[in-house]
Amino acid sequence: MPPSEGYECDMFPDYVAMYYKRIFPYNQYFRWLSYGQDLKQCFQKREFCFTLADDVYVRFLSFKDQEDMEAEIKKRCPHKIDIGAIYNFRPKDHKTVTVFSPRSKELVFDIDMTDYDEIRICCSGAEICNKCWKYMTIAVKVLDLALRQDYGFKHILWVYSGRRGIHCWVCDASARMLSQAARSAVAEYLQVVKGGDDTNKKVTLPFKLHPSIKRAETIAKKYFTEVVLEDQDMLGTPERWKKFLKHIPDQGLQDTLDKLMPQCSNSSQRWNIIQSEVTKAINKGDKKSLKKNLLTEIILQYTYPRLDINVTKGLNHLLKSPFSIHPKTGRVCVCFNPQKADEFNPMNVPLVSQLLDEINAYDGEKSENMEEYKKTSMKECMVLFDSFLASLARENNVQKAEENDKRLEF
Repeated sequence: MPPSEGYECDMFPDYVAMYYKRIFPYNQYFRWLSYGQDLKQCFQKREFCFTLADDVYVRFLSFKDQEDMEAEIKKRCPHKIDIGAIYNFRPKDHKTVTVFSPRSKELVFDIDMTDYDEIRICCSGAEICNKCWKYMTIAVKVLDLALRQDYGFKHILWVYSGRRGIHCWVCDASARMLSQAARSAVAEYLQVVKGGDDTNKKVTLPFKLHPSIKRAETIAKKYFTEVVLEDQDMLGTPERWKKFLKHIPDQGLQDTLDKLMPQCSNSSQRWNIIQSEVTKAINKGDKKSLKKNLLTEIILQYTYPRLDINVTKGLNHLLKSPFSIHPKTGRVCVCFNPQKADEFNPMNVPLVSQLLDEINAYDGEKSENMEEYKKTSMKECMVLFDSFLASLARENNVQKAEENDKRLEF
């Protein structure tokens, strides 16, 4: 994703300094990461990592309170902020203790568009466009429902990475306390597409589909024609359809379909023939390699979320912080509403230079004492974040009340 008009990469140090001075939402950010708990047991033991100029990484930073954090961010002006786990000791003291280990962290997911390169033709690498971004939309819809319905999580923050992907932060108390083994189990449960570049068939399903797979299939089918067949035109050329047909584990049927493909004029027609011939072969029952759910496997291989599960599994793994700015694009890592994932357009995410211009324009017309971000196009994102924090605070209050009740019982 190239820098947008109005953003100059060379000016990034100046932009980011002004952003941290005037716009970064320190108060809400601190409220989120302190979770209404004793600062000594939560916020002060949280690891932060700053990436400074020339890719200098400073890990195991920790702060006393909001004032300390704000002062350090303004002083160092990090090009990127990463968030880590809550440890058994303050991270800045990690060299002075014998045992230093992570105790809790949000359950996080990282989805990067580069993992979709084999199923997109519009872009590759760091590039994205409105066509391939629909893969991210599908990912949000599938994962958000799975996390809410299969695990019962409620406090889920979806964040644009600033360039070519999305991050998911599950902030429920039960999620934050998951062990590494439990995180690995969740990650494996949600990883349907498996295998490296040398693997043709990356989705293998059991005869009886799990309800979560059926739900994902329902979502995927709504997008398959538009995204895979029309936008990406995955059956549009002999090279593409030959690659597509390799997902069918029967060489004879592959050859038959390969001969039928030139009779069609577009990918949708070719997919209809594939569905028809595969269904006939399965119903006939003389090809044991053709399983009942083969067509579903193909659909999910081209639509199901592609997770970097190591990010989810590791308690000590860092993830880019919401409200950071991507130095290459100048875009803010804003949160967005998963219920409106279809409407989210990364090309419309505000640039840091744009935000500063909006403040100047606002101040030129009015003179009001308010938080600076409210003068910018970032205010919509902050309304969503404030709503998220309010819901989280209610859970924290309930948890505190239950803990007090238990103390009174004793």
